[in-house]
Amino acid sequence: MNMRWSLEELYTSFESDKFIEDVAKYDKCINNLRKWASDNLKDVNRAAEKIEEYIKMKSEFYSLYVKLSDYSELTLSVDAKNEKAAAASEEVDNKFTELTEVDVNFEKWLAALGDFEEILNSSDIIKEHEFYLKELMERNKYLLSEKEEIVVAKMMNTGSNAWSKLQNTVTSNLLVDIAIKDEEKKLPLPVVRNMAYSNDAETRKTAYEAELKAYKKIEEASAAALNGIKGEVITVSKLRGYESPLEETLIKSRLDRETLEAMVTAMKESLPSFRKFYLKKAEKLGHKNGLPFYDLFAPTGESDMRFTYEEARDFVVKNFRTFSNKLADFADNAFEKRWIDAETREGKRGGAFCSNIHPIGESRIMSNFTGSFSDVATLAHELGHGYHGSCLMEESYLNSRYTMPIAETASIFCETIVKNAALKNASKEEAYTILEGDISDSAQVIVDIYSRYLFETELFKRREKASLSVNELKEIMLKAQKEAYGEGLDENYLHPYMWVCKPHYYYAGQNFYNFPYAFGLLFSKGLYAEYLRRGESFVDDYDKLLSVTGKNKIADVTALMDVDIHSVDFWRSSLKLIEKDIEKFINL
Repeated sequence: MNMRWSLEELYTSFESDKFIEDVAKYDKCINNLRKWASDNLKDVNRAAEKIEEYIKMKSEFYSLYVKLSDYSELTLSVDAKNEKAAAASEEVDNKFTELTEVDVNFEKWLAALGDFEEILNSSDIIKEHEFYLKELMERNKYLLSEKEEIVVAKMMNTGSNAWSKLQNTVTSNLLVDIAIKDEEKKLPLPVVRNMAYSNDAETRKTAYEAELKAYKKIEEASAAALNGIKGEVITVSKLRGYESPLEETLIKSRLDRETLEAMVTAMKESLPSFRKFYLKKAEKLGHKNGLPFYDLFAPTGESDMRFTYEEARDFVVKNFRTFSNKLADFADNAFEKRWIDAETREGKRGGAFCSNIHPIGESRIMSNFTGSFSDVATLAHELGHGYHGSCLMEESYLNSRYTMPIAETASIFCETIVKNAALKNASKEEAYTILEGDISDSAQVIVDIYSRYLFETELFKRREKASLSVNELKEIMLKAQKEAYGEGLDENYLHPYMWVCKPHYYYAGQNFYNFPYAFGLLFSKGLYAEYLRRGESFVDDYDKLLSVTGKNKIADVTALMDVDIHSVDFWRSSLKLIEKDIEKFINL
């Protein structure tokens, strides 16, 4: 079964007629928008007509941009040395900044309109894009002058975007020197990191030590990239009038601080339960001072659940069908149509992601599949992202862009479906393995995410004064891990380089890409409990919820399911579900 994706539905190559034609259309679209803005944003005459024209032209632009950008970035994600893809990506991004002036002028023009409600009710297309337009109007107060916005956009291409690409390149090309059964090898970083799930204790420890040693080759480059990106974020955030990068993230996430504080409060309260889990696991593995980081994902059950890629497909599709045929058929189609790149290989980035390609109504999923049950759960997770995208395909592109916290809802929900459905048919040994893996994954999303949230908070605080050295970054990460994991981890075996291997720290436009995972897990747990209570009648409401995530604030989306995310009790109730599983695990 082919484990590499097909991108031919986008383009067959960077030299293909279609790619070259779309680049030309992309240029023309940008020029047309610039000319239109110059001709039409001088006054407020024909306001409704002008808004309609802008929406149509911007939608056409994004259709081209998404295809060209995704083709370049998807190619690079599995082939970091592809020079044509790197050049195309840079060219597309550089041209994208040419619309900065247009967007700034339109947003300022829009905010200056008088009675917008009258305009809103005069046009179906404007009414359809009400949320999008009102969000632009709200964002206007954080806009710099037209010239400043242009400068910032252009400088980002040689600043944070360049640093981000450097980090992606060095980690994708990093080969780890490791001795396996007395044989010296050079292996890609994702392969070595996946050894953390090995049944062999020596392999796990060897991989951990080799991984940390390998980071020394790129630690200075990574620190430079991180300092460059975060320094830019702080500067631009302040210039725009945000209180902090966190406030900017919350506003752009359509989330309020009250929700974040309620959720973090509940997370901190739950830490003792997770530490009990880690201590029990440490005891089973023969450790006396807590769990060493290299055994964080060590299987302690007797069942070694291994899957071929084909078995993983059957497992996911079958268990998705316990929820709905629509979800199962989506996943089956993703495998059949080769929307997934699961093969581990040199030059391919680590981790996993899903890219929803709205203009062609498809998704592409990247993972590094080695056959563990965790890899199967990862496939389910990314297919959840893809399913979320499919629920938004009937919306216009401008109404399909959801924010980070709600982005993890469908993915974690799909993980929960697979794990819970698997438990029903599992032997006692398999059930133990699944339960342990599920708690371990939840612990990553609560405990480790909390440590990353602490790390990034401190990083921004210190970066305001000066760049941080490699040693400072390691020190902050170790402190954050100690505060989050407590006695659950052996403080002599932590992971000081977690800031190197997690790509989210290097996204200038997505700071604090950590708490959204906790939001997704806990909101999904609450939704899954509701599904168990309601059964089949829940499915249509769930699909509807996903379909409106691009055109509502998060509190309004969650309210569709009668969930009050401002309440600490809601988050506590979701965490209680995990705590019950921890008690079950400890009793086993």
